[in-house]
Order: sequence, then structure tokens, then C-alpha cells
Amino acid sequence: MSSAILNKYIRPEVLSQLSRFKLNPRQLVEGNLAGAHKSPFHGFAVEFASHREYVAGDDLRHLDWKVYFRHERHVIKQYEMETNLNCHLVLDISASMRYGDEDQQKLLYGSQIATTLAYLVIEQSDRVSLTTFDNKTRGYLTPSNNMGQIIRMTESLDQVKSTNKTNIAKTLGEVSAKIGRRSIVVVISDFFVDVDDLEDALQRLRYDNHEVVLMHVMHQDELNFDIEGMVRFIGLEDPDQLLTRPYDIREAYLEAVERFMVNFQKLCDANRCEYVLCDTSKDLGVTFAQYLQQRSLAGRL
Repeated sequence: MSSAILNKYIRPEVLSQLSRFKLNPRQLVEGNLAGAHKSPFHGFAVEFASHREYVAGDDLRHLDWKVYFRHERHVIKQYEMETNLNCHLVLDISASMRYGDEDQQKLLYGSQIATTLAYLVIEQSDRVSLTTFDNKTRGYLTPSNNMGQIIRMTESLDQVKSTNKTNIAKTLGEVSAKIGRRSIVVVISDFFVDVDDLEDALQRLRYDNHEVVLMHVMHQDELNFDIEGMVRFIGLEDPDQLLTRPYDIREAYLEAVERFMVNFQKLCDANRCEYVLCDTSKDLGVTFAQYLQQRSLAGRL
């Protein structure tokens, strides 16, 4: 694999900006690999947590004899396992994600978000998977905590081709059925979708106790509509065309975008999902650092 492809998706200056951050779950995780997160389940290794009174049937190997000899109390040692987090990245590769030029293309920016998150997760010895989709699931890399996963991701992303519409609800339903234990699910998309269909999928993920983060990738043209002259707008996911002066429709467009953003934020709040706006004109390291800092201040790290 060429270093040019790797550098296209993983930027050292971004990783440097994020070196002091970790992506930790908001809730306790479960598992039996050597990770960095405290489990709510009691095991028989790694770290002592507390005592509890002995009851008939308890394994006598875990009786604390020191406490018994000192205080004549029968108590059992309990332990916390340090466990692994599973992070599932779900990346929209539909036609609308191809909007933008060079470094500000939404698909490239979204791909860099995915690979950067994957690096952070693997760096802390946790596992990460990648699902790519448009109107259906197009690719899947099984969870891994090996740095080779980054190579596999960048190779896969560099081969992405799609001119299809988005069906995010179908893909999230498949992801929900595929993953078992509690995980972080990060969805990276421009969310050109039916909000009601999306809500059904989010509710299923939340019902299964997964933490959901929605990373909303948008271009400055979409956010500000600062376009001049007579322009022919061509649909990215449909054949519709519109010849107009952007100035004539800018106010109505921005009002529609604001309504969508407000409703989308309400959807996230109602389903206890995190929402992150990712403006492709902004430095990726700054976007990530602000988000991870906010998680930290909110007591989520």
C-alpha cells in the first residue's frame, strides 16, 4: 500500500492534536479482552473492587481469609475486569456525500473522520469495525484492535464508488442485528434521509443499550448557501434540475435547513444520541478536539 493513500485518510498533524484524548464509553462496557474500561460484571482477575458477605454456595476460593482472621467475618472478594470497548463506524458513501472539491469533499472528510476515530480506538487497545453503505450495505470490516485494521480501512475507502441514494435505516437495522454486546455506534453521514425512518433505527440501537453518536457532515455551500450568479442545480441522488439565482431562494433555503437541524437535534435528544456537526471547511483536528473536550467536560470521559 502506498504512503500517499494512507496519508490521504490519516493525517499526522490531526493525530498529534488528539494525542491527549481517548474515546471512552458513557456507560460501563463488558468483555474479556485486555482493554482500558471498567466492567460492571464481576470477574476473577485484574483488579480488586470490594467485599460482600458470604452466602451459601459461594466459591470458597474467593473468601478473604485475612478479614476472617482479623474480624471473624466471612466475606467474598469481588473484582472489576478491565475490558474492551467495541466501536462500530457506519459511513455513508452515497452519491450526495460526493459533494465538494478536493479536501472539502464530504465523502473524503467523512472517511478521515472514520479512520481517525479508528486510530484513537485501536491506540487504546479497543476494537473497531467499519460498515459502508448507500442504499444498502456495501462493505464490512469485522472488529479488530490491530493497527492493520487502519490499512484495511484506507484500502477499502480508496476503492469506494457509489452513485446511489441513501437508505440509512436499513443499514442501521442490519448493524443492530449484527452487533451483540453494548458498543459505541458512530454514524457518519450528511443525513439526507427521512427522519422518521432514522428514528426507528436509532430507537432499536438505544433499546439494545448501544451508545450512538451521529456525526453530521456538511459542506459550507449547504450551511450558508453563499453561491453567486445564475446556477443550474443538479440533484446528486435524483435527476431533478433547477436553474435559478441562488440569491432568490437563499432565505427560503436557509430557513428549511434550520428547521431540519432543529428537528434533527430534537430527534437526537429524544433518543439520547450525541450529535456532532462536522463542517468540511473546518480543520478536522479542531473539530475532533472540540467534541472530545465537550465529552470530557460533560463527564463522559
